[in-house]
Amino acid sequence: MDTEFWLERWRWREIGWHLDEINTHLQEHWPKLGLTPGTLVFVPLCGKTLDLIWLVSQGFRVIGVEISEIAVEEIFREHGLTPRITETLPFRRYQIDELTVLCGDFFDLTSEHLHDVGAVFDRASLIALPPELRSRYASQMNRLFPGGLDTLLVTLSYDQGQMTGPPFSVQSAEVEHLFSETYRIETLASFDALAESPQFRQRGLTALSEQVYRLAPLARSA
Repeated sequence: MDTEFWLERWRWREIGWHLDEINTHLQEHWPKLGLTPGTLVFVPLCGKTLDLIWLVSQGFRVIGVEISEIAVEEIFREHGLTPRITETLPFRRYQIDELTVLCGDFFDLTSEHLHDVGAVFDRASLIALPPELRSRYASQMNRLFPGGLDTLLVTLSYDQGQMTGPPFSVQSAEVEHLFSETYRIETLASFDALAESPQFRQRGLTALSEQVYRLAPLARSA
């Protein structure tokens, strides 16, 4: 899977993962991270999620990264916002008030792009990637944030033989494998999500579970 796959999905409006509502897990569990208002929150592979706007409304500064320029422009246009656009190669930077979105490849990010980030929200990043890229994703996050940051992670798990991703199935054992060296991992919620996701039943799934994790840096408690 390469970047052209995602660019094509946006061009052809094959964006079934996009929700026209704020993520309920974010609203319910984000306060459990106990973050100070004004904390800069990183949202990787953000698409045009409404979660960006919700986080700003809760008093946080937000920075997202998204490969599709179509998605980035729609974030601002659909909310009647006119961002300041600057070139910070290899990214195009869109910014207004407390919201910044970098248009470009997540894997091109360096710590300089995200030097003030204090927390992470990942609802659709890890599950968007096939197995070989998930380990690369975790390694990139470790490079960007040595020692880790408070993170709210949402995943899906199902029989990968019944449906090809994305979204991909990410089992709890893989979350442990990817992050346990840096984080204490706490499962905040796990429930049957198939009834609320008829599009996945149509794709052949007979069971679908959704998990919410809190990742707390081990370095902080050492």
